[in-house]
Amino acid sequence: MQSQLVIARISDTPIDLTDHVTAVTDPAAGAVATFLGQVRDHDPDVSGTVTLLEYEAHPDATATLHRIAGHVIGERPVRVAVSHRVGSLEVGDVAVVIAVASAHRALAFDVCRDLIEAIKTDLPIWKRQVDQQGRASWTGIGEVQPPANGGSTSASTASSST
Repeated sequence: MQSQLVIARISDTPIDLTDHVTAVTDPAAGAVATFLGQVRDHDPDVSGTVTLLEYEAHPDATATLHRIAGHVIGERPVRVAVSHRVGSLEVGDVAVVIAVASAHRALAFDVCRDLIEAIKTDLPIWKRQVDQQGRASWTGIGEVQPPANGGSTSASTASSST
């Protein structure tokens, strides 16, 4: 199996795990590891119950996701599909999907874990968490601030085949 990034997408529409698993399917793959990140009703940075998340992406987020995934994959023989949502998401909605296919499970799990950890620290996407009283707080990467316009960044739904 050759290293291949088959999907790297920032999407303003719902993302589907099955689409990602199908995209990485390969006759040489004996394992497919997946990660499904969904909106939860609590967070240590929010005093009340979380009712809504709003994700905003930097205009370069799609290109950055491609770079992150490519770096994580490196020369490892895996097929990867990854997407991150932007926009308003309710509790239970899917925010991130990753599927990694490889010949053996250990490699698939390792790449899947490495990729979500890199996304959490390096992808320029900010999260506005809203609690039941309507209070909101922003979280995101490093010292970079969310868009000043309150989020008019656009999502890219382009796929990549390398």
